[in-house]
Amino acid sequence: MENHPDYQLSPQHTQPLRRSMKIRGLLGNDSYAAIALTAATVAALVWANIGHSYEAFWHLHFGFILGGTDFELSIYEWVDEAVMALFFFMVGLDVRHDLTLGELRSKRRALLPVVAALGGLVVPAALFLLIAGQSDHAAAWGTVISTDTAFAVGMLAVVAPRNAPRLRTFLLALAVVDDIAALTVIAVFYTTDLNLTALLLAGLGLLGVWGLERLNVWRVGPYLVLGVYTWACFFASGVHATLAGVLIALLMPVYPPRRKDLQLASHVFDLFRQAPQPDMAQRAREAVTFSVPMNQRLSTAIAPYVNYLVVPLFALANVGVKLTGNTLAMAFTSSLTWGIIAGLVVGKTVGIAGASMLVLKLSPGSRLPGLDGPRFAGVGALAGMGFTISLLVVGMAIDDPVAADQARVGVIAASLLALGLSWLIFRLSRRFTPLPPPVGQRLERPVDPEEDHIRGPVDAPVTLVVYTPMNYDYRRRTAVALRQTRAALGDRLRIVFRHHATDDAGVTGALALEAAGEQGKFWEMHDALAGSPDQLDNDCVRTIAGRIGLDVERFTTRISHQDDWERVENDNLDLESAEIHERTLIYLNDARVEGPLHSMALITQARTVL
Repeated sequence: MENHPDYQLSPQHTQPLRRSMKIRGLLGNDSYAAIALTAATVAALVWANIGHSYEAFWHLHFGFILGGTDFELSIYEWVDEAVMALFFFMVGLDVRHDLTLGELRSKRRALLPVVAALGGLVVPAALFLLIAGQSDHAAAWGTVISTDTAFAVGMLAVVAPRNAPRLRTFLLALAVVDDIAALTVIAVFYTTDLNLTALLLAGLGLLGVWGLERLNVWRVGPYLVLGVYTWACFFASGVHATLAGVLIALLMPVYPPRRKDLQLASHVFDLFRQAPQPDMAQRAREAVTFSVPMNQRLSTAIAPYVNYLVVPLFALANVGVKLTGNTLAMAFTSSLTWGIIAGLVVGKTVGIAGASMLVLKLSPGSRLPGLDGPRFAGVGALAGMGFTISLLVVGMAIDDPVAADQARVGVIAASLLALGLSWLIFRLSRRFTPLPPPVGQRLERPVDPEEDHIRGPVDAPVTLVVYTPMNYDYRRRTAVALRQTRAALGDRLRIVFRHHATDDAGVTGALALEAAGEQGKFWEMHDALAGSPDQLDNDCVRTIAGRIGLDVERFTTRISHQDDWERVENDNLDLESAEIHERTLIYLNDARVEGPLHSMALITQARTVL
């Protein structure tokens, strides 16, 4: 099958797909999203300081009246109340995913980011109230409690050390808790004139979304209809309508991909290969879509729109401040401005770093690689880039246009100072307290042609070292990707197989491979196991051993005596201290392959080193 024409992935055939993948990869880059937000911010400041069209445009009104509720808003209000609901919907998807499948699902792993986030909420609010609490705008304390995830994560890629991959995970988990707290504050402290009837109707809408989830409805349309209805009810209730996005997202189905769904998609796609007709193509698309849970599907689909349209549009509508000498003088003599700056820059840094170090002192088991005092301080400083939600709270908490401009100046200044402080902390820490290279990012044990199981020329210029159990995911997906990659690269590639056996079935497969290897048929057993639809157990591997011509009695005896366990355990030990949670791990010429392990990605990355 390795030479079957279906597996020959020529550049000409795959060029459109490669282009599409490249574009999606660029759109998914955190730094580019931060650049788009920065460009919108600069554009808003320039526009606001040229003539009077900025204010005139954003205060144009349009809308309608429905059932006694006035939906006639200014363009600025439509952006803040309606368009931003999509942003908060994505926030909600991230929260639900992290609580179910991410860093926050484990109490031990959640302890550090949760406590750090709480420190980053309490200390900034206390500092703000200490400085600006006696002014007329003490209610704006909510401006200093939130982190702009898009800005912070994008800039982290620029200023953070490359050998601390856990920093991004820590910041994302912290930002999720931060978002939950900020949204709670908005709902509780910045809601006026509550309409209980409309709120009850909104609750019915959420109940309907929950019902769709329980009925396993997988098409987006019914959720969209109920989502618009629920948003309208929240708007009419007096609660900030963007909260509808969060609550709906929290009800979106999220779970690891289910084997039965993947098998269905594979079966339908096989039917399409047999008869490539339009109706079967539609069924194949539907089966593939159905196999991806709603949460993950929507999160991937809307992220580019949120990052490159919604958030920049919000910045364009909210950041426009006339930066005259008088405006700046009033801002930097205002306790409101300095309260925001101190809260976001100093409060976030001290609160997050202090709370994190306290957790490590009281619970040393919470420590993660690449996270220490200086790195906590760097992330804390970066979290001071409040921006999006900070500006949203400014619009809700401050009615005086002059004071609102002072607050916006404070938010912008704080974001710039927070970025500069974070860069300085990371630079100094890299110089005076450098981190060791992260375990697991580079191949720890070099390839040994005398010991390793190698497929392909020993001196091939490209090497893929694969650590994996012989489980369902590997047999049905990664093994196929490796086969297609080998077909595309030919003698320029060698594949090295190592074990990562972590359960009974994995150990059975590993011992079967080694027992077959002792008789000179390692790769024949590998291919037979990869092609077997049965669950791996002793009967299964024994049957396959007979089919490929092994001495079955000798094969079975070697497995039962576990003669090769030390070899399997040595491979497992390579990854023991690497914080590796993936079952399959691939290294390309000694560097760990990040991202999806499909053939297109592997071939593309391999060709970059040829």
